[in-house]
Amino acid sequence: MEWQQDILGDEFESHAFLAAGPDGVERTATLVRFRPATVSLPSPPRRAVLFLHGWSDYFFNVDLARFWSSAGYDFYALDMHNHGRSLRPDFPGGYVANLEDYDAEINAACKLIGRESGDPSLTVMGHSTGGLVAVLWASRHPGEVSRLVLNSPWLEMHGSSLVRRAASSMVGPVARFRPEAVLRLPERGFYWRTISSSADGEWSLDDRYRPPMAFPVRAGWLSAVLAGHTKVARGLNIDVPILVLLSRGSANGLFWSEEMRRRDAVLDVNVIAARALTLGRTVTVERIDGALHDVFLSPAAVRADAYARLARWLKAYGDFGPQPPGGYEGMGRETR
Repeated sequence: MEWQQDILGDEFESHAFLAAGPDGVERTATLVRFRPATVSLPSPPRRAVLFLHGWSDYFFNVDLARFWSSAGYDFYALDMHNHGRSLRPDFPGGYVANLEDYDAEINAACKLIGRESGDPSLTVMGHSTGGLVAVLWASRHPGEVSRLVLNSPWLEMHGSSLVRRAASSMVGPVARFRPEAVLRLPERGFYWRTISSSADGEWSLDDRYRPPMAFPVRAGWLSAVLAGHTKVARGLNIDVPILVLLSRGSANGLFWSEEMRRRDAVLDVNVIAARALTLGRTVTVERIDGALHDVFLSPAAVRADAYARLARWLKAYGDFGPQPPGGYEGMGRETR
C-alpha cells in the first residue's frame, strides 16, 4: 500500500482505495493519517481513532489530529466516496443512495488501520452526517468499535419525528424513480460564513471540497438520511461508551443572524440531545456554550472548552496521555 503526501502538509499522508458496496459497485475513498515528526509514546501502547466528516465536507482540522495524537492515539480520517479527496469527475458530490454503502469503505479503512496500529478495537469519531453514519455502522458491527465520539451528530430532523415522517412521504416517491433529482431548497451559506477564513471565520477551507452553499440536495440522499434517522429513533442499543458534543443553542433561519456566530446554525440541538439517549446504554451529552455546528471549529476559548471536555471523558472511558503543549488553550488554527 502506498501513502502519498497529503494536501495538509508534511505530517499528513493519504491513501486512495476502492471498496465495493453491497450493490457490487466499487467506490473511491481516501484514508488520511497523521504522522507527527516527533512522538512521545505514552504508556500503555497507543490506540487508534478514525474520524468521519460531515456532508459536503472533508477532513482538514489539523488541531484535531494533534489533540488525538497527544492523547496517545494514532489519528486517521476517512474522506468517504463523493466527498473531499475522494471526489471524482462525473460523480455527484456528496451523494449516497443508502448510508450502508459507506460500510465497505469504513470496513476497509478499519482493516488498514488495524494492520498498522495493532489496535483491535477502534475509537470512531463522527461529525454531523458522519456521526449518523458512525452510529449506524457501529450498530451493524458490534465489537468493532471501543467508543464513539460524536460532534453534533445529525440524528433527527428539525422539530420532531413528525417532520421526518412528513418529509419522507414527500421525498420517497421522487427518490424511488429519480434518486439523483436535485430538490429545490433554499440555499444557506451561514455556517460556512462563520468558519471560513474567506468570510468571517478562522479556517482555511478548500471550496472544491467544502463548497460555501454545500452540494445540491438530491432526493436519494435525503431519503437515505431520513431512513437513518428512523433507525436511530427506534433505538440502536450500542454497547460502548458514547460522547455527544453539542452547542447549547441553535440559530436556524432563512436569514443571517448574529446568533449564528455562537450557536449551531445547522441542527436543532435540543432534538439531537434528546435523540442521543436512544443510541445506547452509556451516553454522555456535553452542551457547550458558544459552540458552532462543528464544536472544534468554534472560537478559540470555546473549542478549548470542547477539547477539555473530550479529554475529561477520555480519562473516564479511555486511556488519556499528555495534553498538547500549552494546554488546550494552545490549540491553534493552523491549516493548509
